[in-house]
Amino acid sequence: MPVARPPRPTRSIRSGDRQQWWVLNAADQTLGRLRARVASLLRGKENVLFTPHADAGDFVVIVNAERVRLTGRKREQKTYYRHTGYVGHLKSRTADQVLSGAHPERVIEEAVRGMLPKTTLGRKLYRKLKVYSGPNHPHAAQQPQELTLG
Repeated sequence: MPVARPPRPTRSIRSGDRQQWWVLNAADQTLGRLRARVASLLRGKENVLFTPHADAGDFVVIVNAERVRLTGRKREQKTYYRHTGYVGHLKSRTADQVLSGAHPERVIEEAVRGMLPKTTLGRKLYRKLKVYSGPNHPHAAQQPQELTLG
């Protein structure tokens, strides 16, 4: 009769284990494909030890956010809404207005935020996203690795 081995314990990652820094250049990248890849990195889905309830994701730095590409007529038709809190004060701006305004990085931030969980974990993951409109970022000390899409 063969000897029965005890079952191996299931390995689960703890929050904060093995976190890397990545740099993505958003210039001429499609917004939808970019946000899907970034959300996956933030969530940690590429990690072998992915655990749905833990923060297993990496930090992501996105540069050149103002040069992101929107397909079709989204640049003129996609509308972002916000409410001031007063009756009748619903503000709206098109994607073109946001990208040519003072904070073009908000287009990418909102796109990625929509793909993250709407929980405490999702808010924690969102804080690991750093988006900059130009080609420079202040995270050189973390030695981020360059990541290319496609």
